[in-house]
Amino acid sequence: MSRSKRRSALAAATVALALTAAACSSSDDGSSSDPTASSSGSGSSAFQPEHKGGTLKLVAHAAAGSLDPQVNYTLQYWQLYQSMYDGLLSFKKVGGQQSFTVVPDLAEAMPKVTGGGKTYTFTLRKGISFSNGKPVTTDDVVASFQRVFKVSSPTAGTFYNGIVGADACLKKPASCTLEGGVTGDAKANTVTVNLTAPDPEFPYKLAVPHASVVPKDSPAKDAGTKPLPTTGPYMAASYDPNRALKLVRNPHFKEWSRPAQPEGYPDVIDYTFGQTVESEVTAVQNGQADWMFDPPPADRLNEIGTKYASQAHVNPLTAFWYATLNVNMAPFNNKLARQAINWAVDRAAVVRLYGGTNLASPVCTILPPGFPGHVDSCDYTKDGGKTWSAADLAKAKELVKQSGTAGQEVGIVVQDDDVNKSIGQYLQSLLTQLGYKAKLKPLSGNIQFTYIQNTKNKVQLALTSWYQDYPAASDFLNVLLSCASFHPGSDSSINIAGFCDKGIDAKMKTALETGQTDQQSADQQWGAIDQEIMAQSPVVPLITPKLIDFTSKRVGNYQFSKQFYMLVGQLWVK
Repeated sequence: MSRSKRRSALAAATVALALTAAACSSSDDGSSSDPTASSSGSGSSAFQPEHKGGTLKLVAHAAAGSLDPQVNYTLQYWQLYQSMYDGLLSFKKVGGQQSFTVVPDLAEAMPKVTGGGKTYTFTLRKGISFSNGKPVTTDDVVASFQRVFKVSSPTAGTFYNGIVGADACLKKPASCTLEGGVTGDAKANTVTVNLTAPDPEFPYKLAVPHASVVPKDSPAKDAGTKPLPTTGPYMAASYDPNRALKLVRNPHFKEWSRPAQPEGYPDVIDYTFGQTVESEVTAVQNGQADWMFDPPPADRLNEIGTKYASQAHVNPLTAFWYATLNVNMAPFNNKLARQAINWAVDRAAVVRLYGGTNLASPVCTILPPGFPGHVDSCDYTKDGGKTWSAADLAKAKELVKQSGTAGQEVGIVVQDDDVNKSIGQYLQSLLTQLGYKAKLKPLSGNIQFTYIQNTKNKVQLALTSWYQDYPAASDFLNVLLSCASFHPGSDSSINIAGFCDKGIDAKMKTALETGQTDQQSADQQWGAIDQEIMAQSPVVPLITPKLIDFTSKRVGNYQFSKQFYMLVGQLWVK
């Protein structure tokens, strides 16, 4: 998720939060689910009208950029889109492992799959309208698929490039028609999607916000701060990224599927930006805010873990924090220099900066532990082993010497919150020890993620994170490090390292094809690909995190979706 960057991390005070974690962890464990396993999605509790109403107040240090659901790739806003936008399919809006289950949303049932897995036929539900009052039609669905390419959605080349006609759309987005790929039949009220090859992950890809259905007359460019009409229970009434986002009820929403899109409880959701994390904590403690997006600072965690333990919810995540190394710029166009950084980084130090061992663990691979395809393997740990144990600075210095890159300048781009900056300062100190002239460049979280993606900004090393879009190995390896994800000069180039190895790309393609008939074998292939990429060292995996949600006393009905996190629209505030 999400792509998707997610909030920064937590800080210290592990003893207090250990108590919190034991008392409040709300998510069950488990790995992936079969996206086609459920066609009904039962299990959601009935709506309780006595809890309806009120204003839910959210606070964050910064906004997350564009509000366009087909462009934005941050979990900060994907979390809100759960209650705003809909696609043909959706992840079930419940807490726990069931939240990985795909259910019909704007489609009245799971699709009829024919043509050896290459043709998906959906029947559109009737009677659903956008928040502007216009009914949702098959034309809107077809136009929305085309718009994915017209706005150069970050996942156009990875999630949806298997749709017939996608190649032409990727080459010339403005004239995208997806001819032969997506067709609507208004009379039958059906939409048919044709793929060039079977894709067992396609239901997942239709359930993320980039596949949201928006009106056919939506602009063929990033809508930015101008909200698009929604189909869910909430719509944006106003948005100023420097100040606030206000969501109000969609007057045309009527619950059509509780598992896919449940009625919301608060009447209004106010999201205020521009606060410090200290003020966010105080606001939640005083009941002036109901939830804070950013991690609490270290000096407030003891207080939260002791006085407010019942209001702190800790959940494990399928994600990783990592450093990107630009393989197309000096010094990291030299593999030895890249490997040196992987040997040098003390993951335990990063864990401490993040919040301690109760809130994060060191990692050596791109696929998180417990994720499909993950194999315990560590190429860069002192004295060897399958898991990370210690850095080897001496080996790193030797590699830098062999690379001939010592003395070169390296810019480190991080977000400007306390935790990101502290990890950035650690990396700066480490690079200095290795003989580089390192400079730290903190940027607002509102722009850092897009900034580090654009090759025009010549970012050499960036600190970022990746949170699953859906539970499949390709969502990390194919999305982050395939040739198709590298778009020079674009703000939507999620392959930030610029890594493109055609041999590894071919193996990814084979693994995707294997997954059509044998997911277990495919996951084994993904595990080997993970290790092969790590040998090239375009990224430095650092930690896998847990997440804390700190809520006010008046908040009830907390539920944590493993897919999109706290269900904002399901919170009670009265």
